[in-house]
Amino acid sequence: MENFEKEIRYKFKDKNLLKRALTHSSYANETREANKSNERLEFLGDSILSIIVSEYIFKNFKDLPEGELTKIRASLVCEKSLCAFSRELNVGNYLLLGKGELQSGGNTRSSILADAFEAVLAAMYLDGGMEVAKSHVLRFVLKELDNFQSDEVFKDYKTMLQEIVQRNPEEILQYVLADESGPDHDKQFAVNVKLNSNIFSTGIGHSKKQAEQDAARKALELMGQEV
Repeated sequence: MENFEKEIRYKFKDKNLLKRALTHSSYANETREANKSNERLEFLGDSILSIIVSEYIFKNFKDLPEGELTKIRASLVCEKSLCAFSRELNVGNYLLLGKGELQSGGNTRSSILADAFEAVLAAMYLDGGMEVAKSHVLRFVLKELDNFQSDEVFKDYKTMLQEIVQRNPEEILQYVLADESGPDHDKQFAVNVKLNSNIFSTGIGHSKKQAEQDAARKALELMGQEV
């Protein structure tokens, strides 16, 4: 359990919560403790995950309509993503599985790993509160958001701005990091767009890429472009 606590970067006050989060129903049934599986924690974790992700994208993607926000959230909380998060944490190495489930490769099964991620999240929430849960989720979500292709969900404001600036070859466009603040799980970056060494606009975001896109969007607006 101590090794897994290192993986999740959190030390439990109530170790029984963590054990339950890692207990699959097959193991609980074999040991005749069906009421001690992680299924109830999974139920709670699903809701906590949705709240954290929804709040984050609502606050940080203010220009996107409800439909686009829903797409982003769905991609972040789907089984594929949660399974990937669990694999990064090596959850499969710590799961308590029934003999049959273990022999059939249950500790590598996507659905079991995804459910375990939600159960562990709920256990962290119950043991340490919402800030602990939020820090854990954003550790993975922020990386996923940076991996999105701009043409899949977001408008690529940087490319739009670059195309306009290139009409005048003598113009030089630069993105310069102006500021970085906040804790690791909730960093905020400020990036300046410079045109011929003059600051044209400043963007804010929870990653450098987001801040650059925000700065480019503001620059386009100042140019009178439709964004």
